[in-house]
Amino acid sequence: MNVQMEESWKRQLQGEFDKPYFEQLTNAVRQEYGQTTCYPPGRLIFNAFNLCPFDKVKVVIIGQDPYHEPGQAHGLSFSVQDGVPFPPSLQNIFKEIMNDLGRPIPQTGNLTRWAEQGVLLLNATLTVRAHQANSHAQLGWQTFTDAAIRALASGREHLVYMLWGGYARGKSYMIDKQRNLVLESVHPSPLSANRGGWFGQHQFSRCNNYLEANGLSPIEW
Repeated sequence: MNVQMEESWKRQLQGEFDKPYFEQLTNAVRQEYGQTTCYPPGRLIFNAFNLCPFDKVKVVIIGQDPYHEPGQAHGLSFSVQDGVPFPPSLQNIFKEIMNDLGRPIPQTGNLTRWAEQGVLLLNATLTVRAHQANSHAQLGWQTFTDAAIRALASGREHLVYMLWGGYARGKSYMIDKQRNLVLESVHPSPLSANRGGWFGQHQFSRCNNYLEANGLSPIEW
């Protein structure tokens, strides 16, 4: 199957494209997009991969599925398009960056600038039906995105994995903690963050310290 994706990722994931599950997945996604409103726009489904080539990845941030309201999702976990109000989780991410690094809260919630520096903003499920969180969770996306995590785990080292919340932390078994830095915390959503375990973890400075210790440039969060 010819999938429109950045070439280095396409090479890494080529084996997935010809598996029966992937054909079933793409057929189901086409049907969903044809029958109802879904997000992100079709051309942005693989945006996380297209903006952050395999060999450029420094940091992996795993989300669950895209935002499901109009104008928000554009294929990057936790990110919203320019001009869109910050969802509560993103507000808390920016607050913690301000507390940790002293960086002011930005004017936009568009995290393309992170992706272009090597932050893979990967949702476990890459599509969603409008107004229905997790509506595409059973289509088979996780098999595909788990294959991407495994490709990084086997082919790269000295990466920083930021696993926020129980769902993302459930991916940690795929990652070699001796060869990478794994930062786990509660989810930045208000329900979790306000109970403790999100603020004051200094994840963003710890990430940058690790990158610099391994000869890599830090992320301008």
